[in-house]
Amino acid sequence: MVTETVENYLKAVETLSRQGEVGVARLAQELRLTKGTVTSMVQRLARRGLLRAPRYGSVSLTPLGRRKALDVLRRHRIIECFLVRYIGLDWTEVHVEAERLEHALSPRVLNRLDALLGHPSRDPHGDPIPTARGHLRVAKDVPLDRLATGARARIERVMHQSPRFLRTAASCGLLPGAAVVVMQSASGASGVQLRIGRRAPVRVGRSIAQRVMAVEVEQPRLRRRASRAARATDRKVGVA
Repeated sequence: MVTETVENYLKAVETLSRQGEVGVARLAQELRLTKGTVTSMVQRLARRGLLRAPRYGSVSLTPLGRRKALDVLRRHRIIECFLVRYIGLDWTEVHVEAERLEHALSPRVLNRLDALLGHPSRDPHGDPIPTARGHLRVAKDVPLDRLATGARARIERVMHQSPRFLRTAASCGLLPGAAVVVMQSASGASGVQLRIGRRAPVRVGRSIAQRVMAVEVEQPRLRRRASRAARATDRKVGVA
């Protein structure tokens, strides 16, 4: 039997592992527990075959632990989609509500919700939803503060889940799917200046830019130029 506490540990390890190594101190901070409490629980989960916890090294999921962690993430993110689309909650509210509901959802109800929603691939914050078979798409996005001046990009996801942060991001137009142009890249402690959609340029602090992930897109002008160059090359070598 996997309890709510166990599910929370496994989900936290899965989430943190995508951002770097997972130490006990980092895991304790994420779960808002003492280091001693987390150390004891990690050892118990290791004995149950859900975690790997070497004496010196980071905590990681076993294949069994990862399957269970992805199942919790799937429930959480599908619930968020449902709460936004059908219940009408704002995207700033759904994370906490999904935390409460994710442990009680049966596989049958989860599958019905997934079908009702049209099998979404992302939650309202842009995070990928694991498939029913336990596959999670690897994100290829980067934080906004790593983009160079002149880069054109599309916002993929917003990493921080606090309502205050999400409200700030929304007020700037930093929503999943939004098109952005980097007017001035981040330098030192300064933020990044962006044009988001058709809005006037806005400067976004680095603490925000580091938590908003985007994928760079090829500029239409460059695509046209590349296409013309390719056609010219084809003509030279006699390609029909």
